[in-house]
Amino acid sequence: MSPGTGSGPPSMTTFLLLPGAGGHPGYWQRLVPELVDRGHRPVAVDLPQHDEGHGWTDLADVALAALAAATPPHDPPPVVVAQSMGAWTGGLVAGRVPVRLLVLLNPMIPVPGETGAAWWDATGHAAARDAAGLGPFDPVRDFFHDVPADVAARVLAGEDRAPSARSFADPWPAGEWPDVPTVVLQGRDDRLFPPAFQRDVARDRLGLDVAEMAGGHLLALSRPGELADRLVALAAPAPAAPRAPTGRRGLS
Repeated sequence: MSPGTGSGPPSMTTFLLLPGAGGHPGYWQRLVPELVDRGHRPVAVDLPQHDEGHGWTDLADVALAALAAATPPHDPPPVVVAQSMGAWTGGLVAGRVPVRLLVLLNPMIPVPGETGAAWWDATGHAAARDAAGLGPFDPVRDFFHDVPADVAARVLAGEDRAPSARSFADPWPAGEWPDVPTVVLQGRDDRLFPPAFQRDVARDRLGLDVAEMAGGHLLALSRPGELADRLVALAAPAPAAPRAPTGRRGLS
């Protein structure tokens, strides 16, 4: 499948924005006005991944409720943008409702039945970071290295939304990745998921190549204007050859 078929999307696109681990909607604070300025409807979801009472299916329910509350009846399908561990929820959402496009942004890509705790060893993450010469991970340095200092200070001073233990213990409940147009969009300077690592994971797990742009792991905070331009272009007719995942393998 590829987006941009038929008569093309309407002038306004709904972008369902799913944050990464912890689920804080403030991650999208700089991207939302950029999308609004371009004439689109961003829906930044408060995704309670920090709450031990919410499993993966519950989180998908929250995202779908936010989408329903923000869009009029019979609105065209949204573009789902899922940051990092938000991919676990994004894949479930795209399997339950029609979507125009699923954009996995610097994603943590699971396979059916995998837990977040098992993901790191299963993908060879530590060896890949070592190969990239990145050394021990420091969340402030490696997440915020390209985020403007004032933005980083504001975010770091805000609510701490550490992900729940449950989100690393519960298996990803999808039977396969949804058969929808999908793009893996990766920051070339991501220090959590180095691009070479992400290319291997995306090909192995989704059968997809990776589209790249400048910036690190927190692209919506570091390069919101550039990211908005990329998302709007991807949502337009005939974007650059995304396709539905073909690698939908389970755990071996």
